[in-house]
Amino acid sequence: MWRRLRREALTDAPAAFGSTLADWSGAGDTEVRWRARLTDFPFNVIVWWRGIPAGMVGAYLADADRVELVSMWVAPFARGRGVGDAAVSAVLHWAHDREVGLSVKTDNQAAIRLYRRHGFVDCSPPDDAGERRMLRSISMNQRPDAP
Repeated sequence: MWRRLRREALTDAPAAFGSTLADWSGAGDTEVRWRARLTDFPFNVIVWWRGIPAGMVGAYLADADRVELVSMWVAPFARGRGVGDAAVSAVLHWAHDREVGLSVKTDNQAAIRLYRRHGFVDCSPPDDAGERRMLRSISMNQRPDAP
């Protein structure tokens, strides 16, 4: 299921990710590689909408105090239906009492609005000029009204 959604994501929004469909096709499309991806990133969620797989997100522990949100994608048919909110909330729940960081393409305004709704703010300059770094502080996780 993850493989299918990831390939859909790379087809739908090729500029949104650090890898391409070509990277995960042909010789790169192996069972061993897909299993390694799911092992290397210990938190992987598929979000369903009305019984259909509609989105995905991953996360990993970047260091003792910070989780990195990665591979976020929502299928076009499910955008604006709460799937993105559910995916981000799942990562925040998994992160528990850690900061959560992410990189997002500067032209992906819908994703930036989603992240801001969940308390993410711009932080340090990104590694890539076409991206922005965002961070949700630990204190946001301790607020009783946090999403």
